[in-house]
Order: sequence, then C-alpha cells, then structure tokens
Amino acid sequence: MFSQKTPKDLARDSKGRYFLDRDGFLFRYILDYLRDLNLVLPDYFPEKCRLQREAEFFQLHDLSKHLSPKVCKEDSISEDISQGDPEEAAFLSSVGGSITSMETLRLAASVRSANLRSPSLESRRPGYITIGYRGSYTIGRDIQTDAKFRRVARITVCGKTSLAKEVFGDTLNESRDPDRPPERYTSRYYLKFNFLEQAFDKLTEVGFHMVACSSTGTCAYASNDPSEDKVWTSYTEYVFCRD
Repeated sequence: MFSQKTPKDLARDSKGRYFLDRDGFLFRYILDYLRDLNLVLPDYFPEKCRLQREAEFFQLHDLSKHLSPKVCKEDSISEDISQGDPEEAAFLSSVGGSITSMETLRLAASVRSANLRSPSLESRRPGYITIGYRGSYTIGRDIQTDAKFRRVARITVCGKTSLAKEVFGDTLNESRDPDRPPERYTSRYYLKFNFLEQAFDKLTEVGFHMVACSSTGTCAYASNDPSEDKVWTSYTEYVFCRD
C-alpha cells in the first residue's frame, strides 16, 4: 500500500506519524485477520459490505473476496436470490418472463425486505427487550375539566443491539449510542415515534410477549398545584421476552 503512494499522498499527524482515516470499529476485524489469516464474525453482522470496502482499502484481496456478497451489487441481486433462497428463486422465475430486469430488482428487494421484517421461527433468537417511557397526563381546560391526555416524550429501548435492530429497524434511533457491536447491550436507544401501541405491535409481530411491567405512578412529584403537569408525570417500563 505504501509502495504505491508517494509520501506526499499520505497524511500525517502533528508528530509525523502516518494517519489513515478509516473506520476504527471495523479495523478490529482487519487486525484479527492479519494475526492468523482467519476471519471470525458475530452471528449477526450487518456490515459485511463495509468491512469488504475496508479490506479493499488495505489491499487484503483474499479477505475482500471472502466478504464479497452478491447482494452488495445491485446488478446481481436476482443471482444472489436464485442461489441463496429457493423459494424466492422459484417466485421470481414464475414471473420473470413478463417483467423487466429493473422490475426484477425491485421485486427481489421487496421480497428480501419482507423476509427481514418477518424472520422465520428458526432464525428468531431468544432474548429480552425493555421498553421505557416517561409520560404525563395533561389537566383539562375549563371546557374540558374531565379530560386527560397522555403525552409520551420519548420511548427508550434497552436490550441487545441485534435484537433491537431486528424488531424496530429504521424506526430505531441509534444516535446516542452509535457503533455499538451487535452482541453488546445498550440502554441508550430510543424510538423515532411516540406511540406505545406501535412499539407493542412491532414486538408482537416478531414473537415477543410482555412478561413484566412496573411504574412509579402519578403524583410522585410533590407540588401544591394540582394543575401543574409534573404532578401527573410517571415513568413506566415494560419487559418483553422471546423464548
């Protein structure tokens, strides 16, 4: 790598050391491979395409070839399906004669996306996910003296990273704990929506069921003014399990 670049092409830090601006998290797998030329990845590792890009940068051609999934190339998605999933291949072959190649790609992507949202029972790993939220009930105005409206500021998600991503997908906000390895636990994720029932539906769809619940109850905040919203604030947690 260094022989193909002149010293001027390579950045250096303030101490004169060569600086490679690459993904630090993925570099751990590069180092592991360099130690014994053997690559061991976690069971759930969705960043193979990015790791392949790192392998290409460091000119580890054997590692790059090993990581090269056909699904990374848009022009070979259908080929990847025909080799990897007989059911999807049969479905595409039954309609392939009447659709264009671009439509085939879109259809293949939709089929794969549906399978990712609804994994088979065999691929569902057991585990726990805890849903927490701090909510409050607003006091009704003079014309609505008996009205109480629940307000949910944020729904937090605690559990193993891989399970949280499997259940909530793109609706999971990882900004407070990015680059968390798939097999590690986190309590800093939260959802991009504020509807508890929507979170419950997503958990139910993939086989989770609630096993415990706890709450502080309202009126935990001491105040002499019952119209103050903080009086009606509570914190609740729901524990979901998949056997």
